[in-house]
Amino acid sequence: MGKIAFVFPGQGSQHVGMGKSLAEKYQAARDIFALADESLGYSLSKLCFEGPEDELRLTYHTQPAILTTCMALYEVFKADAPRPDYVAGHSLGEYSALVAGEALSFADAVTIVRKRGQFMDEAVPAGQGAMAAVIGAKRDELQSVCEEISLEGDAVQLANLNSPGQVVISGTKEGVEKASQVIKAQKKARRVIPLDVSGPFHSDLMKPAASRLAHVLENVKINNARIPVVTNVEARPVMLAEEIRQALIEQVFSPVLWEDSVRWMIDAGVDTFVEIGPGQVLSGLIKKISRDVAVYSVYDEDSLRQTLEEIT
Repeated sequence: MGKIAFVFPGQGSQHVGMGKSLAEKYQAARDIFALADESLGYSLSKLCFEGPEDELRLTYHTQPAILTTCMALYEVFKADAPRPDYVAGHSLGEYSALVAGEALSFADAVTIVRKRGQFMDEAVPAGQGAMAAVIGAKRDELQSVCEEISLEGDAVQLANLNSPGQVVISGTKEGVEKASQVIKAQKKARRVIPLDVSGPFHSDLMKPAASRLAHVLENVKINNARIPVVTNVEARPVMLAEEIRQALIEQVFSPVLWEDSVRWMIDAGVDTFVEIGPGQVLSGLIKKISRDVAVYSVYDEDSLRQTLEEIT
């Protein structure tokens, strides 16, 4: 085995019941959920375990819920797992990566992401922003379409560069609709799928949220990372505390360079990726980026044990 990377999912992978069986069996997982409840001042654990789903889907609940579930899985997994050479996370998942990389405490991270979710939710009035997944388009052609629409006065930009042929666009409702129409008319993609999201994440419209988050991060202790964290903003590893702080601010309104991040890690010698968290979204994306790497998903007790058997 070459180098190994642990990666953590972002918003959209949540589901009612996540983490429940793990917390019932492992003290380390129970401790994480208990610390989240204490840090937030409400029972996030009950929301994760029992729902209701419409409450769990609210951005300011979803973000700490996914982070907490990721960290509960990680705490159990890491006891018997090899130490990773790199960590990375998709959007919100970057906070899980930073906790794993020992740059942030979990208590601080779960508090920050709840505020991050709130700020993102409040940055743009409901109904004014939108996002859409574009399947089968070339990145440069999609970039050109977005630039043309934006010059006409309706902001839209690339938001998530997930894998070859899978890009998410984000911006004003009008901008995303116009870009979608052009893409379809010019047959630049196989499909354009409007996303059911509460705002235009990872677009310039999120800059007010980034400014509010910056004030929060000023008062949070961020350490130099002990494991290199490959950031969404630059698709390269960072370890210095101030670089991490700046990356978290810029990440709110900048594209998620996920494909680029994975390719950087592969070029650096990573041949094994372990996704830790609810769902298997990142595992699917990594397999589309490269068929030459081993990809594992840790999302419950069975997958955790199976992955440990394979990589240790």
